[in-house]
Amino acid sequence: MPESEPVRLARRVAELARCSRREAEQYIAGGWVRVDGEVVEEPQHTITTQVVEVAGDARLESAEPATMLLHKSAAHESAAAPALIAPGTHADGDASGVRLLQRHFQHLTPLMPLEAEASGLMVLSQDGRVRRRLTEDGDAIEQEYVVEVSGNDPGPYALSRLSRGMSYRGRPLPPCKVSWQNETRLRFAIKAVRPGQLRDMCAQVGFEVISIRRIRIGRVAMGKLPLGQWRYLPVSERF
Repeated sequence: MPESEPVRLARRVAELARCSRREAEQYIAGGWVRVDGEVVEEPQHTITTQVVEVAGDARLESAEPATMLLHKSAAHESAAAPALIAPGTHADGDASGVRLLQRHFQHLTPLMPLEAEASGLMVLSQDGRVRRRLTEDGDAIEQEYVVEVSGNDPGPYALSRLSRGMSYRGRPLPPCKVSWQNETRLRFAIKAVRPGQLRDMCAQVGFEVISIRRIRIGRVAMGKLPLGQWRYLPVSERF
């Protein structure tokens, strides 16, 4: 066969690594193969005379679907969140151990969306298990918000009113946990929160909402994730 005749990358990798074609495809999909110095993740990619390299520490492992945690700013709609997930906005402090792959930026579904004017933790996932958990069981998962407010002191019973006995749009609200973080910020630990609900609850006790930020969904906290950046959700973390 002439050296310049096009061949599939998987075939060349199988020859180089002395492995089966299926194993070669796994190496490629896992981001372990470079063509002329650039990572290529498509086994069907065709090559001719390009230099193909397989990483010395390459491992045969399935490319699992990815789940990302994003610190969304108040300037973005939740529906636009997938466009914010890119290699350039990957947090330097990501300790998940997940290898960054180009396939991770495809078919991401935003889950448990935030209001446009709210900031904080958002989840985007390719994983059907995560999608089912946060959609089918979403109302049973506690979320934590920090709400900055202004207004006159509503008195000693404001927290009690916020915690139980309120309604929103004619629907009685289940009890939640509310406390002061400082003089101007309230912390809500709440389930099944609806768009506009936190703002309305605060208005019922005389507060005007300045900002809303979600900092936790279930057992997963945003932590020190910088604004506008994202990190992977490691396999060990569960909502």
